[in-house]
Amino acid sequence: MSSTASVKNGTWRNWGGNVASRPAREVSPASVEELSAAVRAAAEDGLTVKAVGSGHSFTSIAATDGVLIHPQLLTGIRAIDRDAMTVTVEAGTPLKRLNMALAREGLSLTNMGDIMEQTVSGATSTGTHGTGRESASIAAQIRGLELVTADGSVLTCSEKENPEVFAAARIGLGALGVVTAITFAVEPIFLLTAREEPMPLEKVLAEFDELRTENEHFEFYWFPHTGNTNTKRNNRSAGPEKPVSPVAGWIEDEFLSNGVFQVAQWLGRAVPATVPAIARIASTALSARGYTDIPYKVFTSPRRVRFVEMEYAVPREALTETLREIKAMVDRSGLRISFPVEVRTAPADDITLSTASGRESAYIAVHMFRGTPYQAYFTAAERIFTAHEGRPHWGKVHTGDADYFSRVYPRFGEFTALRDRLDPDRRFQNDYLRRVLGP
Repeated sequence: MSSTASVKNGTWRNWGGNVASRPAREVSPASVEELSAAVRAAAEDGLTVKAVGSGHSFTSIAATDGVLIHPQLLTGIRAIDRDAMTVTVEAGTPLKRLNMALAREGLSLTNMGDIMEQTVSGATSTGTHGTGRESASIAAQIRGLELVTADGSVLTCSEKENPEVFAAARIGLGALGVVTAITFAVEPIFLLTAREEPMPLEKVLAEFDELRTENEHFEFYWFPHTGNTNTKRNNRSAGPEKPVSPVAGWIEDEFLSNGVFQVAQWLGRAVPATVPAIARIASTALSARGYTDIPYKVFTSPRRVRFVEMEYAVPREALTETLREIKAMVDRSGLRISFPVEVRTAPADDITLSTASGRESAYIAVHMFRGTPYQAYFTAAERIFTAHEGRPHWGKVHTGDADYFSRVYPRFGEFTALRDRLDPDRRFQNDYLRRVLGP
């Protein structure tokens, strides 16, 4: 099964299968010059332009009836600067390829999310993140950006060059231009020791501040209909390397996390009454384990079970209250939730529309198996998130609009003013951007 979106008979579909569009034409430029020409040609024909990576967003952020740009020919590392400790990479490079190429060079990103199928530009433009006490989203590790703007010109930005564009374009939602290259801060490759262990939900919530403070990277998964969680702590290690054995890795990551989990999802979708029992079994099947490896082998894991997801960032101090409200809602609702709820954290950052912009954040992600009705669950969860001034992940299901975002993002007006300057004719507009940024 492909890990990316697909195009069949002229219809583009995202990875989650919940978004489809029919572009007027599709372009796969092999150079920045070709991309610039494609944007200028679209303007001459009165067409809008959207770039799409691997289609891992659950929103229609990349959908268009205009020109759809596929960046798969814009891949690979352009330059490594070992004095500045940066790497410049083409926008269409999948994170997986970047991580492997960096590892061969003895380098690594500081932090990353748990999926690495996305392109670097898609992941950063939507604010994709992992979990971290000091280290934030992938976009927060950007040191420079190159983008093609609405008139086809190429704009470079950094803290020193076009700083107001740099502040916004690191998480630009595809609204400011088409990103063609990204310069990331990197560091010498290091080892992480992961400790995964089940813990009762009440204990995790009671000790959350200590768990977050004592570990460089802490996250947990709560299994609805149970009081159980699985926790994961990742901390830097002096070694030695102790990777997960191939057999244990296959049992945990493929058989349990993808194979058995897939079957359990099928069963839960067919017979919803079985979900609580499955959740109790699933949440007790995982045993504690520890391993030490290079970062991308610890941070990321394969996700072959297709799902739809909503994730909100709430102020970190509101986490326990928000999660208790989610649990109470599930318990009284009659809903049958077969996917665990994921909780992560991030420090405040200085990116205009980052979900962690100006505030320490906790992320709560709710998922449903693809093909299962998710609206009732997501609507009830979203009501709780927004009551805590939550900010949704730009690439995950939400119903937020410009009016709401202008209240929860202090610098929202700064972003829309920059967009007016860079894209006055709305060359990069689509229905999603019209809703979240306003007309």
